[in-house]
Amino acid sequence: MPELPEVETVMRGMRAQLEGHTIIRAETLRPDLRWAMPAGLAQRLRGAGVLGFRRRGKYILMRLSGSDSMLLHLGMSGRVNLTRLDPALPVAVGRHEHMVIETEEGCRFGLVDPRRFGAVDLVPTADEDRHRLLVGMGPEPLEAGFDAAALGTAFADRRTSLKAALLDQRIVAGLGNIYVCEALFRARLSPEASAGAVGRPALRRLVRAIRTVLEEAIAAGGSSLRDYVQPDGELGYFQHGFRVYAREGERCPECPGPPRCPGIARIVQGGRSTFFCPRLQPAPRDHGAVA
Repeated sequence: MPELPEVETVMRGMRAQLEGHTIIRAETLRPDLRWAMPAGLAQRLRGAGVLGFRRRGKYILMRLSGSDSMLLHLGMSGRVNLTRLDPALPVAVGRHEHMVIETEEGCRFGLVDPRRFGAVDLVPTADEDRHRLLVGMGPEPLEAGFDAAALGTAFADRRTSLKAALLDQRIVAGLGNIYVCEALFRARLSPEASAGAVGRPALRRLVRAIRTVLEEAIAAGGSSLRDYVQPDGELGYFQHGFRVYAREGERCPECPGPPRCPGIARIVQGGRSTFFCPRLQPAPRDHGAVA
């Protein structure tokens, strides 16, 4: 599933190509994705101006004239195609393309979702944060409100693992398996540690690591592992910089190697693979004691 860096990259691509445009054609090519398409979606989009964009967690909000926002979630395999229209050439609907938008200024948006786990909805712009998919979501990790104090409050008295807590969208918005594994490695914290036992110095390291990993991934255009590509069709490149994710059995990039370090290990937590270095991220303990 695309995580925060991939969704941010897609949103920025949509902003660059669509902001300030007027929609002259909109068509839904099936009645539903994960849920039913909003009633009259195509009709409500036609004639609307694209005023701006916002990302909330793993969701994109396209703000429209008329005080509505189109909410978009890419699901497991969704992607956005943005192309320039050529009046001299016919436009063919792509495989698994379920929604099309064209603008007066000559841009075409196509939503591709082979597994149909994505979602499209309309919400009044003033009520975005009250939408059922966004309400209760935690702070954005790249915004000022995300700091060690806020994370410590959210973790207080939680016995769940640190990895599971960071994947909880009510605690931090937008984080997924890849970037949690990478951030925990950089912060030198065990994914199996109890979230409520992590002390303030370690929380500060974790906040810095999360921000750094996300910023680097956004700069690289995200991570392309299976279906994800940027809106212009380019791959993301952050997967080439993974330090632990999907590197089971490989040498840790920051350890001297055997026998002192056995290499990157993999465990399963909550049905998801977790990758870590057993030497730099040792077995659970009170991380509050770590400076």
